[in-house]
Amino acid sequence: MGSIGWTNVQALRRKGVDARLVLFEPRALRPYEVDVTLDLPPIPDGNGRPTWVHPAFWQRQAKQFAALARFLPTTDVFHFYFGLTLVPKAVQFPALKAFGRKSVFHFLGSDIRRKTLDELSYAWRADARIVGSYDAKRWVPDAHVVPVGIDLARYEPVPARETDRVRIVHAPTNRRAKATEVVVAACEQLPVDLDIVENVRHDQALERFREADIFVDQFNAGWHGVFAIEGMAMGKPVVGYIRDEPREQTEAAFGAELPIWNATKETLAERLKPLIASAEERQRLGTAGRAYVEHVHDGDQVADRLLAIYEGL
Repeated sequence: MGSIGWTNVQALRRKGVDARLVLFEPRALRPYEVDVTLDLPPIPDGNGRPTWVHPAFWQRQAKQFAALARFLPTTDVFHFYFGLTLVPKAVQFPALKAFGRKSVFHFLGSDIRRKTLDELSYAWRADARIVGSYDAKRWVPDAHVVPVGIDLARYEPVPARETDRVRIVHAPTNRRAKATEVVVAACEQLPVDLDIVENVRHDQALERFREADIFVDQFNAGWHGVFAIEGMAMGKPVVGYIRDEPREQTEAAFGAELPIWNATKETLAERLKPLIASAEERQRLGTAGRAYVEHVHDGDQVADRLLAIYEGL
């Protein structure tokens, strides 16, 4: 969440908005992308005892309510990510209403995927809902679609190189969710080097991304994440599994073809072969990807979409 929230906050500031990102705990891999960290203490496993009996629970509540008291008088819109609020929802929304404040729930994918409308019923306590793709809209039907934004200045396109040994990069936040075992198995059949990037700082990950020839994303969800956007921004070809329906909806909404090279678990090895064989094809896809990201995922354009939602609350 931090990376998306931080990009949004930075872009909103460039538009003259007083925006701040508040996190519950510091993020080890992106420690610099935050304005305020509450440093909530962890609650150890209570061996089956209710969470509220542990002293850390009350320490967390004290810090969260102090944060609410700090921000409530001076904040017009509370933009919540990942279904979380500063304090328990039973208190959060009456407090916002009492002060005449507006709120938005911004869902990122894994927080809503495969959940029922009943499980997500709390989302309608906010004044608006946002999802990052038309794929995610199937779980929150009335949500605004705001594509994930990135700061394009951080991503310089890298021309495709002629090489006898193509380097493939894959960066799973969760190996099972991204079907990493499928990526490993496919690459073992091909004359490539596979770089699996995980548990490293984001600035270090970017250096490894720049050295790659092909980005390989995920094969379960049916849509792409930030990793694929970063690959396109760098002018790299991106391979992943994209469902037809959200692809068509996205292309119709933004008037641009999504240039992700589609593959499934079963076809990945075969689909990689033409990209491995041709630097020209890698360059073609990479150039198309950069143009797509400039059109759809530029952080400043995303900030404009967010401001339009805020103004309509």
